[in-house]
Formats: sequence, structure tokens, C-alpha cells
Amino acid sequence: MLTLTLYYATNRNHIGQRWTPDSYGQDFSADRSNNLRFGKVSVEVSANKVKQFLNNKVDKRTGDGEGLSTYIEEKIRKKHDITAFKEPEPSTDVPETKLPSLIVFQALKNQMEANQDLVVFIHGFNVDWFEAVASAMALELMLNRHSQFDDDMKDTCVFLFSWPSNGDMMKNKAYLSDRIDAEDSSLAVARGFLKLRDFLMTLRPKHDDPTLKECGQHLHLLCHSMGNYVLQHALTSLIELNNQKHLPQLFQHIFMCAPDVDDNIFELEQPMVNLHKLARQVTVYYNNGDLAMYISDYTKGNIDRLGHNGSARPLQLHNKINQVNCSKIVGGVTEHSYYLWGTVNEDIRQSIDELANDAPLRKRTSDAAQVWCLV
Repeated sequence: MLTLTLYYATNRNHIGQRWTPDSYGQDFSADRSNNLRFGKVSVEVSANKVKQFLNNKVDKRTGDGEGLSTYIEEKIRKKHDITAFKEPEPSTDVPETKLPSLIVFQALKNQMEANQDLVVFIHGFNVDWFEAVASAMALELMLNRHSQFDDDMKDTCVFLFSWPSNGDMMKNKAYLSDRIDAEDSSLAVARGFLKLRDFLMTLRPKHDDPTLKECGQHLHLLCHSMGNYVLQHALTSLIELNNQKHLPQLFQHIFMCAPDVDDNIFELEQPMVNLHKLARQVTVYYNNGDLAMYISDYTKGNIDRLGHNGSARPLQLHNKINQVNCSKIVGGVTEHSYYLWGTVNEDIRQSIDELANDAPLRKRTSDAAQVWCLV
């Protein structure tokens, strides 16, 4: 058996006991929508089954991350262990090191010091707690599926932010409810980013202590589907919380997978015009045959989606933003979670390893230097 452990932050309501919950629900935390709970969740799975999914071929591509996520979800629903790190009472005087966020950040720091990059994952709509955890665990396993065979590759750990997504993309009201919840979750995400920034500032080497040095690992952010809408509004909240100052460059890479946001989102006076300031690189993955994007476009009254055809004006993209057309790879009309597919997932991993633009998975498709398709 193999034990999978995932650290998380969530603004969902707890089910069962507050600090040892059975799961998390479809509503906001009773403390308010911007309240964050931190903790970890563990589940036992079959190592042989995991290996089988990692080696399975889907449309001649190695790596069945979607099947792996489904398998992990089945195991989690049957048996799992959740530990929510307890928040001190407001009236008590406790060291800052006991704050739940710092407990999690310290655990993640220990992982990064073991030569691991960290990917913060924000899921999309129509996802309950168990599905969110399973997707994050599958993502980590898929990103690391080659590192066990290559000594030069470092492992990657995933940290989950789960917001109360509970909709059904075929039901208009439920979809709109998820969009409202995504927008209302933005302050929680922004607060989490600032907590992370403050923690990272404490890790900077002191000039008068030559024994201290940074671990050399990087932070990345991967948002799927409506998780990008969460990011859109979190960016606005982050600017407000930061008193209109410069955005902190928290991430090495931001991956926008099947983004359910407007296709003009990066243009002047649009909400994500400054997203590139939050990272060294931003990559958009889109699929012309994504049924979820079609539904968002035409049945929900949204303008064209970034996740359907990419940027409306690709030649005007900031030079830190790349977009990758995955249509020829994922094919069909229903593919939406292709960040877990073999080739797309491998491209994400190569970006983490700073290899993607020089790798044979991509080719340029226009005069714009940062417009690609997967081949």
C-alpha cells in the first residue's frame, strides 16, 4: 500500500468535528467566506494500481491522470484521515509558529528543502471536496511520474486550495452559483497569497549570516477551469489588500488550464492585465473542442472563453505570457481536465523544469514568439 498525503487550505464549511472533520461541504465556512482553514489529508492506495494508471496509454499517450484521479477519489470516499490544524483562541497568547498557516508553510518548506518545487492548485467548478483532493493528489503523482527514473529530475509537491464549488455545468443556476462562490472566494485566496509572501520574507538569508541560503526551489500556481476566475478576482483583491503597491512576484510559473475567463482578460483595463507581475512566466492551455467552454460561451451568456480559442489578440500578449493550443492532442468534444493527460501534463512538468520552449512537444504556430501548439 502507498500512503498519499496532501496539505490544503479551504474556505469550505467543515462536516463533523471542526478540527477532525469527516470532510468539507458545499458552503462557505461559518466564520465567513474569506476564512481559511489549513490542514492535511491522507489516504491509502494500491501502489500497483497507481503505477498502472501512470503507465496506461490514453490515445497513444502515456499517463492516465483522469483515471488515477477517479481511483483515488473512490478510495478517499471510503476511508481517509483529515487533520485540520487548530486555530488558537483570540484571547490566548500563543507563539506565531503555532498559527495553522505557518505550520503548513513550514511543512511545505521542509518538502522544498528536499529538492522539490511546490505547485499551488486551485480547482474548477462542479467539484466537491473529495474530487478536489483526488485531483490534487493525481496531479502530484502525474508530475512526478518520470522523476523516479531520472536522477537529474526533482520531485514536485502539490498544495490544494479548495473553494466551495458545487455546481453542475449542465444547470445554468448551479453554474452561476459557482461563479458567485468563486468571486466570493477571491479574498481568501488573496489573503493566502499575502500570508505566503510574509512567510517567504522570513526565509530570506540575512546578509550578516553566510550560513543561511535559499533552498533554490520554486513556487508555481496551477488553476483549472473556473479556478482561473477565482484567480482573476483574487488579483483584484490582492492589489487592494496590498494598498495598490506593486504585486509580489510569488510564482515562477502560473499555469492557466482550460481557463473559464474572458478571452480578452489580458488586455488594457481588463482584470488580468497585471497577472504577469505575479510570476516570471504565465502559460495558457486551451482546447477548441472543450465542451465545458462551449457551454460557458453559449448557454451562460459569457463572451468567448480563453480556454476555448486562446487569447483574442495573441500578437498583443505580454512577452511573459505563452499560450498553448492542446486541441490536436486531446481531441474530441468533452475534454476539460486535460492538465492530467499525459502530453499536456508532461509539458507542464517541462515548464517547471524550464525545458518546455526548447522541447519537441511544442511548435510555434504564428509570428508571435509565445504562441504554440502541442504536437
